[in-house]
Amino acid sequence: MSIHQWQRRTLEILDQGKPGDRASLASDWFLIVLVISNVFAVVLESVNSLEARFHAEFAAFELFSLVLFSLEYVARLWASGSIVAKRPSVGRRRYALSFYGLVDLLSIAPFYLAFLLPGLDLRVLRVLRLLRVLKISHFNTALEDLFQAIWHERKTLFSAVYLLLIATLLSASIMYFAETEAQPEKFSSIPASMYWAFITLTTVGYGDVSPVTWVGQVVSVVTAFMGVSTIALLTGVVATAFNNQLERRKAMLESEVSAALADGILSEDEIASIYLLQQRLNLDNDLVEVLIAQYKSKRTDGA
Repeated sequence: MSIHQWQRRTLEILDQGKPGDRASLASDWFLIVLVISNVFAVVLESVNSLEARFHAEFAAFELFSLVLFSLEYVARLWASGSIVAKRPSVGRRRYALSFYGLVDLLSIAPFYLAFLLPGLDLRVLRVLRLLRVLKISHFNTALEDLFQAIWHERKTLFSAVYLLLIATLLSASIMYFAETEAQPEKFSSIPASMYWAFITLTTVGYGDVSPVTWVGQVVSVVTAFMGVSTIALLTGVVATAFNNQLERRKAMLESEVSAALADGILSEDEIASIYLLQQRLNLDNDLVEVLIAQYKSKRTDGA
């Protein structure tokens, strides 16, 4: 095989596996298990007794993981040269600056940061190592779905957030004038009162700051009602955005099935293309069979 073909094959193995591609599927599961094991290792390492007892084992596993993740990053960077024909540097730059490329870089950054900055707080490095869990995004579209759903509903979401900010400002302002004399240390200014307003509006209610005057208590009740309404609105926007995102993906798959059945025959290449799109869109296999059956039924009825 040529270098270009080797690069394409490397990307196929490292990216989400296609049905029947054993090497790619094995690579997927190995990396997923390795990422999850790393997260558990970081969590357990924060327990002082376990860290003291298994310090050598934690260090060896971290070194093992670092080598594999570093090799994976270099392999992805090299293989990305095949993304843009005849311009490998463009493909590599595109990967390096992409969300997935930055996640892959952050997964190995803690070790090199510790090497370059030996005085850096180790707790900060542990937090950075936890970012390795984002590497699962290579094989799951959850984060991509979230970002796309929010982007498509950004105007509605912005309106809901705008209402939340107005409610926060009004509640904090009124509460400041109502409580500043009774509790000057807690409601010393409108910005200081915004903490109470936001906690109340989001229905968290820690109880560390609460009104003592009757005016403040009335404002607190009204703020709580506004919070229930506003948070319900935000929740509804996000839920609707996810539902619309799913419908868009189903429509894309339905369009692919419809185009493949335009001549009344499904070739092996068309079936493979349909199932590849289904996997990329993270939809159920049963949905493909249902859509194919529906379109075949429509053609039969039409005939």
